[in-house]
Amino acid sequence: MRRRLIAWVFCLVLCAVALPRPAAAASDAGPSVLVTLTPLRTGSLPHVVVAYGTVQPSNTGSRVMMAAESGLIGTVSVRIGQQVAAGATLVEVLPSPQSAAAYHQALSSLRVANALERSTHKLFTLHLATAAQLAAADKSVLDAQANLAALRASGAAGPHELRAPFAAVVTALSAETGTIVNTGSPLLTLTSPQHLVLAAGVVPAQALTMAAGDAAEVQATGADEWIRGRVEMSGAASIANSGLVPVQIRLPAGRFMPGQVARARITTAQVKGFLVPHAAILVNERGEPYVVQAVQGIARKVPVSILDEYHAQDIISGALERGAPVVLAGDYQLDNGMRIRVARQGAGGMTR
Repeated sequence: MRRRLIAWVFCLVLCAVALPRPAAAASDAGPSVLVTLTPLRTGSLPHVVVAYGTVQPSNTGSRVMMAAESGLIGTVSVRIGQQVAAGATLVEVLPSPQSAAAYHQALSSLRVANALERSTHKLFTLHLATAAQLAAADKSVLDAQANLAALRASGAAGPHELRAPFAAVVTALSAETGTIVNTGSPLLTLTSPQHLVLAAGVVPAQALTMAAGDAAEVQATGADEWIRGRVEMSGAASIANSGLVPVQIRLPAGRFMPGQVARARITTAQVKGFLVPHAAILVNERGEPYVVQAVQGIARKVPVSILDEYHAQDIISGALERGAPVVLAGDYQLDNGMRIRVARQGAGGMTR
């Protein structure tokens, strides 16, 4: 009986040794990490230069209204920031005492010249005056008429109204009622709302990548919407007091007001390479960027160079294996050769 029991126990031990051991097999396979993958794609991103500036009139959209003659400012019909229609009265300029005296002297000179001309013609028909005297009399009339016309045009004949040559906004005003102004004194500045630009500045290194015609997006301070524009002028030298290169961006009519502060995103080029979400980029202990690829279920760290970035997307270059996805989440736990378990496929971003 005892021999049978010993034989039975020996058989059970042999069977237990022969059975597979799943725990040991799992440990032999090594640890694995649960991750989210995103496809590796080739594409391009815009290289964007950001600039800040102020909305101003273009060279063709501004006019300084000046006094044509010395005079006295009468009624000022506008204020700074006011929008005026074409032909609207802006400022009334009264003739100064000197201008009024000059005008009356011109009237007298014309009367005398006309009388002299008539007398000389009569004498010439009687052969008592020469042709040279007749020509001189005619010239004196013409000179007196020209002088009188100039004084009338300058407002010396009476009150003279400055009118808006086009629909505009008053952006500067120096005329004040009762003040005396000289010839050529600036009275006000008009700006056409149809011809506005964003006057901004960029550092020289960025200016070298820009050119007239580059596409741009402009957003006024406090606004949510980005408005499309285009680079009208890219400077070739920096301004001494700021060190920035001036840039002007042409703006669509009716979307901005003179004096607004705004920022612009200027697209200067398209950068090509591998397109990945910014979240897929890691940095090692030396500060060098890298990504982790899943190559047949095995983690592989790949050093990369970041060529550009735009809207949470990066363009990178490196010895990446085409067709192998990139780890998007869980990559910080991975090392070369570790096994990967896929939780789900992440979004890869749009190819531009």
